[in-house]
Parts: sequence; C-alpha cells; structure tokens
Amino acid sequence: MTEFLLAPDPAAPRLSKAVAAIDHTGASQTIKIVTERPLTIFLNSREIVTAMTIGDYPEYLALGFLRNQGMLGDGETVTGIDYDDEIDTVVVRTAVETDFEEKLSRKTRTSGCAVGTVFGDMMEGLDRVVLPKAPVHTSWLYALSRKINTRPSLYLEAGAIHGSVLCEGDRPLVYMEDVGRHNAVDKIAGYMFAKGVPAGDKLLYTTGRLTSEMVIKTALMGIPALVSRSGFTAWGVELAKSVGLTLIGRLRGERFMCVAGAERLVWDAPPSAAPGDHARHKRKGAGDD
Repeated sequence: MTEFLLAPDPAAPRLSKAVAAIDHTGASQTIKIVTERPLTIFLNSREIVTAMTIGDYPEYLALGFLRNQGMLGDGETVTGIDYDDEIDTVVVRTAVETDFEEKLSRKTRTSGCAVGTVFGDMMEGLDRVVLPKAPVHTSWLYALSRKINTRPSLYLEAGAIHGSVLCEGDRPLVYMEDVGRHNAVDKIAGYMFAKGVPAGDKLLYTTGRLTSEMVIKTALMGIPALVSRSGFTAWGVELAKSVGLTLIGRLRGERFMCVAGAERLVWDAPPSAAPGDHARHKRKGAGDD
C-alpha cells in the first residue's frame, strides 16, 4: 500500500532560506534556516487566533486547530475555507454560526514548544473519550522509526522544527512539520477532518515531548496510540492512562519505553543484539525535542 500520502518538501522555497554564518573556527558558512510567519485563523466572522507557522498547508492547520480546540464538532458542516496568502489569513466558514465565535476573544498563539494558546475547552469531553483497544506491534515501531527518520525533511535540512506523522500499522501516511509540535499535529487533524480519515486504527508519531496537551489532542482526535522519540511529562502519562491511550516514548531504532497501555503491545519482533538509533540520519547538533 502507498506510504507518505503527504510528506515534507525540504526544497520548497517558502519554507526555508539560506543565511550567512560564522562557525566555531571562525570560518564563513551558509546554512539553511526555517521561515516563520503569522497565520491568522477566522471562524466565520470571528478572529480566533494568530499562529506562528512555516506556512505550508494553512487550510489543514486552520481546520485542525479549530477541530482540536473543540470549535468544530463531528456534525459541523464546513461550507468553505478561504486562504489569502497576501495577508496570511484563513477563514473557515460553517453552515451555522458556532457558539465559540462569541465566546472567544482574540488570542495569539506562539511557536514556543512549551507554551501556546490552550483553551480550557480542550479538557471538555475528555471524560467521554472511549479509545479502541488497538494493538501496537513492536515490528511497527521499528519500521516506523526507520522510515520516518530516514525520510528527507526540513528537520534534517535546517532543524528548529517538529514533525508529526499519521501512521497505519507500519506505514507512515501523512508527515507534517512546523515550528511548533502542536501546529504539526493540528495539520494532521485538519487533513483527517477534510478527508474523512478514520482514527481508530491509526497511530500518531511525534518528534516532540509527550506532554498533557499532546495526549489530550491525540485522544480527542480518536487516535489510540501516541509515539515519540522524545520523553514524557508526569501529567501526560496520567492522562494517557485515564483515557486508555497507549503512550510510547524514547523510541530510537529498536529501543523504546511504554508507560501506558503496555498490555496492548504485540511483541512480534524482538530487538536485534545491537539495536541502532539511526544516528547517521539525525541532523548534527539537533536536540530531541
């Protein structure tokens, strides 16, 4: 079956630029850095948020952000999405005006990894989430680690960026990157909403930390497993256990730690005697999260 229905394009001119730099020896170098631009999201006539983003897939980012914040429900009919690249604005239009338009005032969402705009509505409905008890095969984890970490990406080209990947079994399907890990997840949520992609048999891979917000987003999307090459926060682990989410972190090659949902692991591929972490594919000097 097809892998990577969508994937990063490191050569896209709008996503990065070359700048002059001086290295530790005093030598002149030219390096690539990612771009960053504001994107203002409207829900009908109401300005909802301004997100800092690399600028690709703005429609998916807008849809996913609204979806993950609970502003677009399952029964919501989206009648149009208008993107204006000159003023970096996306307007999502619905058949009926939603309650959130009068409820929310203008907010600015930063590209920071630990801080972003988080509306209290994200917690609403979490107690009603019922995730399928989907198995996670260890062979899938090993294959995904290899395929994702060897895929050309902006991370490998320029760093300072996060990635999230929607996977089915051992197949990575949709790979999104952005300056904030939440943006990358929102783009995937927007893609799933727009295309009607079912979530119950999927796995979400992220390069960032497994925080409470990441767990909440994944659970509300209906995805039963969340995997990262990075680590965890205590609240993230507790929330994963409470909603029945399989939570796996520190995935490097054939090494990982499962802190929630271990009973759903299927041990169909024991790690080799000398497991690798695909370090040769990691951008030199890049951090974990």
